Amino acid sequence: MSSSNSSELHNEKAFVHVTPDDGTSDQIQGNQGYLLDARVLQNDSETGGHGLKTASDGHTILIPQPSDDPNDTLNWTYSRKHLMLFVVVATAFLGEYGSASGVITSIPQSKEWHISQNTVLHSQAGNVFMLGAGGVVVVTAASYFGRLPVLFWFTLFTVWTAAFCAGAKTWSEYFAARILAGFFAPVAQAGALIFINDLFYVHEHARKINIWIMFIILPPYLAPLLSAFMLTKLHWQWPFWIYFIMTVICLVGIILFGEETYYDRRIPQDKQPARGSRIGRLIGTEQWKSRHLRNSALGALMRPVKTISKPTVFISCIYYFLTYAWVVGINGTLSIFLQPLYHFGPRQIGFFYFAPIVAVLLGFLAGHWIHDLVVNMAIKRNNGHLEPEARLWVMYISTPLMIAGLVFIGFCLERGYHYMLTALAWGLYVFGIVITTAAINAYNLTSYPEGSGEVAAWINFARMTGGFMVQYVQVEWAKKVGTERSFGTQAGIVAAAFLLIVLLQVFGKRLRGWSGPLNFSTN
Repeated sequence: MSSSNSSELHNEKAFVHVTPDDGTSDQIQGNQGYLLDARVLQNDSETGGHGLKTASDGHTILIPQPSDDPNDTLNWTYSRKHLMLFVVVATAFLGEYGSASGVITSIPQSKEWHISQNTVLHSQAGNVFMLGAGGVVVVTAASYFGRLPVLFWFTLFTVWTAAFCAGAKTWSEYFAARILAGFFAPVAQAGALIFINDLFYVHEHARKINIWIMFIILPPYLAPLLSAFMLTKLHWQWPFWIYFIMTVICLVGIILFGEETYYDRRIPQDKQPARGSRIGRLIGTEQWKSRHLRNSALGALMRPVKTISKPTVFISCIYYFLTYAWVVGINGTLSIFLQPLYHFGPRQIGFFYFAPIVAVLLGFLAGHWIHDLVVNMAIKRNNGHLEPEARLWVMYISTPLMIAGLVFIGFCLERGYHYMLTALAWGLYVFGIVITTAAINAYNLTSYPEGSGEVAAWINFARMTGGFMVQYVQVEWAKKVGTERSFGTQAGIVAAAFLLIVLLQVFGKRLRGWSGPLNFSTN
């Protein structure tokens, strides 16, 4: 690799900011997005002398360019980066797992508390909404107090709320516990993109996002599966005690292996704030000492507002709201449909959840290559440049699968097709949503890397809000018009929402240029 300079590419145009060691800067501007292929610069006398750092292949430009400081998180070793990533995504697993654990437990709870199963599931809807709202609070706090302390304290409170859910004796206690659990649990579910942006380069983002997505889409199916098997022998509280144990394990992982990942490369190495003690970084006292180098309290509060005001982010959230809502709706209410149609008990429902789990794993494996394949093809066509809109091409593959899956589910439930066909239909939709989720997050991160946490939090809010609303209407809607029409309408909404993706591909670049960068105090 060549000598150290720092590089930053902006959103609406291709900028390479090269900052030599003396602090001066030169700017080479293009109009075709991120410049990732150094071979494009080989014959360019203006850029060839700057010695941009590249990946091990010798031609992929590292964006952002790392400094010479060993404390720069981009300079961490492969094992250290991925250990931190594993701690974060494992914690991200908790939010959806804890939420979905209540799907199957609603069956014995309704009998114990003498209320309908649909009423018990209202706690599920409240929990889902708080998973979205809590995520916005998480990224706001992280931009002011630091990444690690927010991860630690929110996870600590998640441990408490998990115990509260497991120990609830009445419906009122359980409902309150579920609401509180939803607020604290999304600390990594919504905030993981911050860590991915801190630790990895632009060309690595898609694969790391794909890992994170697997850890947030798998638990809504794994939790009901495990809960269903536990309920055949154990009281309904045991699935939540297992969840409690999982939260404790993640908290221990954060204490042992968690690290502050924020690093401001604009500050010279000799003026970087002291790292201080390990415990100080964990609880936030060390970050508090250097808070003047980050966002002010008002600046932190305004970050989510500025982010959602960007047209491409807002359009992405509307799209995801209309697309992902049915995932939560189906997962939260499907047991109500399966029991009378196929005479399923908890054990059979548990086995049924293998279908979406397999679909998530297949979607993860496919996404591991398909995202990079599509983007690399776009880079070759665009003379070594990566436009954020190239991230969206994979949705032309995933959208037909989602539409077909929803339509097929409706037919299966209405006409009583074999449960294996229902499982296949569900799997088609879930496979498509895994690919879509990774793509929409990668698109917004590539567009606004300085707002990594905020874009992830708003996308998370969109999907959770959609799921919150659908859970209240899914069952009654299907009873009123039939599942063919209700799920067919959902498929039509997904198809219509895809027009927003086409809009972003055609006008996204101009919209980002018109709205300008986020101009945050820190990344």
